[in-house]
Amino acid sequence: MMVSPRIEDTFVKVIFGWGILAAMFTSGPVKVNVFVGANSNNEPAAGFGDVNISAILNSFQMGYDKRVRPNYGGQAVTVGVTMFVLSISELSEVGMDFTLDMYFRQFWQDPRLSFERRPGLDKLVVGAEYIKLIWVPDTFFVNEKTAYFHDATTDNQFVRIFHTGDILRSIRLTITASCPMDLQYFPMDSQLCYIEIESFGYTMSDIRYKWNDGLNSVQVSGDVSLPQFKVLGHRQKTIEASLSTGNYSRLACEIQFVRSMGYYLIQIYIPSSLIVVISWVSFWLNRGATPARVGLGVTTVLTMTTLISSTNSALPKISYVKSIDVYLAACFFMVFASLLEYASVGYMAKRIQMRKNRFLAIQKMAEQKKNEALHASNANINDATNLDLGPGLPKQTTVHFKVHDPSRHCKGGSRENTITKYNNAHPVGRFPRRFDEEAPPPPPAPCPPAPKMVQPISVVTPKDINKMFGITASDIDKYSRVIFPITFVCFQLMYWIIYQHLSDILVEDLVFLQKE
Repeated sequence: MMVSPRIEDTFVKVIFGWGILAAMFTSGPVKVNVFVGANSNNEPAAGFGDVNISAILNSFQMGYDKRVRPNYGGQAVTVGVTMFVLSISELSEVGMDFTLDMYFRQFWQDPRLSFERRPGLDKLVVGAEYIKLIWVPDTFFVNEKTAYFHDATTDNQFVRIFHTGDILRSIRLTITASCPMDLQYFPMDSQLCYIEIESFGYTMSDIRYKWNDGLNSVQVSGDVSLPQFKVLGHRQKTIEASLSTGNYSRLACEIQFVRSMGYYLIQIYIPSSLIVVISWVSFWLNRGATPARVGLGVTTVLTMTTLISSTNSALPKISYVKSIDVYLAACFFMVFASLLEYASVGYMAKRIQMRKNRFLAIQKMAEQKKNEALHASNANINDATNLDLGPGLPKQTTVHFKVHDPSRHCKGGSRENTITKYNNAHPVGRFPRRFDEEAPPPPPAPCPPAPKMVQPISVVTPKDINKMFGITASDIDKYSRVIFPITFVCFQLMYWIIYQHLSDILVEDLVFLQKE
């Protein structure tokens, strides 16, 4: 029964001697925070209080060179990696990057740090100060822009050393990494951002990275939320990167984000649609209300221009067309077409009025020519039919009669004329008939030369005088009241159906985020 305490005392003395020798060869004492793994029943192990943990840690430094990796010249060191994403604070389209806060953990084995397991002592948990005394992988993030460690209230990292020589290093990092985005379907797009992990100086012959827990190596907190995005899930990759300096082992974690459209519906889509509807009000206004219609059209065009400018100012200056550009361009075209519609109405009304004025002028001119020709014809006929009876003749009587004169009236028209008769005598050779007898028609007088014919003028009939191309100016407003809404509704249906189908892209092998 006394053998076991003696062996234990001997072991303590040996460890104590190693501690004294280590203190002699080091420049000063190493100050570390040490936490020792205990049993689950919280009872102290036999003889545990006699173990000097500092001596164990100091013993690790005897002959240890942190500049040399474990198993140098032999098998490559396998470094396992896990990540736990605490939060994602920003995803910027302008900077093409995203920022996340995470626990980054690395696992590897260093046989030089193994120690004898004892009851209740299977691992040592030390603080950040001890990390500077041991070899650690030179891991870096390939697509990192900026990164920083957290040091409130102390450095947020620790190291666990297991008795087998397995090392766990956990550190809290905030990283801003680049994320090339395809904004072709913006704002109905989904983005796939990634973080790449690689050794900076060791090739695959020295270090190989792996996901330590398989598909569960990357975990995302259920509290992760962004104003404009939803985290759909993630996937993990193992890559062999070939560079000019050799082949390197690389890990990639891809996180898929789906954009929420609520903001853009409220701030862009609905206002631009209402602006288009407001531009249609001019179709119901009187076309004579020029200030009202022109003011409404110009205001809607300028409003759409301002909305387009403010939308693109918050996005990167890319050369390809985005989904929202198509919608805003269609709305701008609709309000601009409404303004041009009133211009066409005014132009057509002006042309119709000019034609009407020209028709009235031609009609008035034709009436004047007709009256002048009629007066000239009547004057010639009266001169030819007047009878010169001479002086001293008996009392005369005027008799009205109608004469058919085909030589003067081309279509057989009749004219009314007068002759004079005597009341009490019958002059010889002139009127041999009775007084009350109707006088014969006088001999036809020679027809005066016909006036010069005027070229026929084509006059528009009153039925078409108020139309141009078969429609009136008011018809354009009537047709626009129907065509513009139907066109816009058809565009809306085609836009949402096509882009919702094209933007519905789901990444394969995605591990979905379970928030419930």
